Amino acid sequence: MEWENHTILVEFFLKGLSGYPRLELLLFALIFIMCVVILLGNGTLILISILDPHLHTPMYFFLGNLSFLDICYTTTSIPSTLVSLRSERKTISLFGCAVQMFLGLAMGTTECVLLGMTAFDCYVAVCNPLRYPIIMSKDAYVSMAAGSWIIGAVNSAVQTVFVVQLPFCRNNIINHFTYEILVVMKLACADISGNEFIMLMATTLFILTPLLLIIVSYTLIIVSIFKISSSEERSKAFSTSSAHLTVVIIFYGTILFMYLKPKSKKTLNSDYLEATDKIISIFYGVMTPMLNPLIYSLRNKDVKEAVKHLLNRRFFSK
Repeated sequence: MEWENHTILVEFFLKGLSGYPRLELLLFALIFIMCVVILLGNGTLILISILDPHLHTPMYFFLGNLSFLDICYTTTSIPSTLVSLRSERKTISLFGCAVQMFLGLAMGTTECVLLGMTAFDCYVAVCNPLRYPIIMSKDAYVSMAAGSWIIGAVNSAVQTVFVVQLPFCRNNIINHFTYEILVVMKLACADISGNEFIMLMATTLFILTPLLLIIVSYTLIIVSIFKISSSEERSKAFSTSSAHLTVVIIFYGTILFMYLKPKSKKTLNSDYLEATDKIISIFYGVMTPMLNPLIYSLRNKDVKEAVKHLLNRRFFSK
């Protein structure tokens, strides 16, 4: 084959916004600030859910897992983006690229599955409240969360292994800020139809299936809420799931926007449009982890009460 006569590449060049140094500096400052907010917000939410006994429930256990997942994503993905924005040498080895691909895909898959599990928890809480302690026992919700992490790790490991085994020869420029597995895969000088099929199956199983579970769960939740005669009980049932539904809409909405929007056509301003797409993709990866703790804090009475309780206990203990 043609690629057999070429030198096999061992590193990649991350293009980013190389032609816009001032914009890179501005993005570095903004993303750094957002990174600090993500760590503080999600860290505080985890701390509250651990310290307050009233929040030792399946819902807040899943919420703690989502917050921990956001922290993991932030500490593994964003630092490399910040380094890329300020570094003159924007290259990475094949091994380093594989690590970044594995972590990014593992976190994304785990979050999709966790959101599906959380939606099921909301469904049981609203539609089957009497059976809730039995269905969502500690063994059940711990196993659901652990399964989400295992699925994310296994799916990512399988896809990453198949990608790193591909031959890379001519083009080593990744026209992005991050090492997305699909972008890297398309640089290979070999047939990638098998990899694309594996990715399609994984996407169906671990992204679209949780989305279907979310849609079905919230359809049943909404129907059940409308059947409640008491306005107070109806409002309570809605507040139980509204925060999670908001997070789901933001998370899947940004994914659909990024991957289903039409590609920019080649025009006189194609470089500008390309840069705009990259900036949007950066904020897609940072905005959701930053907004999650704010949404859960502002739209959830239990979290607000827990914060007040912990603050009052701290002040009065002095």
